[in-house]
Amino acid sequence: GTRLGETLRAFLDRWGRRGVARGAVVIIFSDGWERGDPTLLAEQMAQLRRLARTVLWVNPHAGADGYEPVQSGIAAALPYVDGLLAGHSLATLQELLEVVRRA
Repeated sequence: GTRLGETLRAFLDRWGRRGVARGAVVIIFSDGWERGDPTLLAEQMAQLRRLARTVLWVNPHAGADGYEPVQSGIAAALPYVDGLLAGHSLATLQELLEVVRRA
């Protein structure tokens, strides 16, 4: 697990408001395991969602049969994500490219 909320806050504080995320297609590659505060992650995801054009989350577990996004990080982030995609194979990464192209 990582500290996704803290990392996202650092990105937004340094780069997000300066325009890097403004109007961008943002892709987060993570399994959603949050070691930090999931509330902080939700707050930062809400802020990112206000800045970005599209927010995509690529989770390598999402392609597994029976996967449910119940880990604290992914559960906190999902309300602010435009798409949850699998990222466990070349085919799913090709799908990601198509989603980005359409965004």
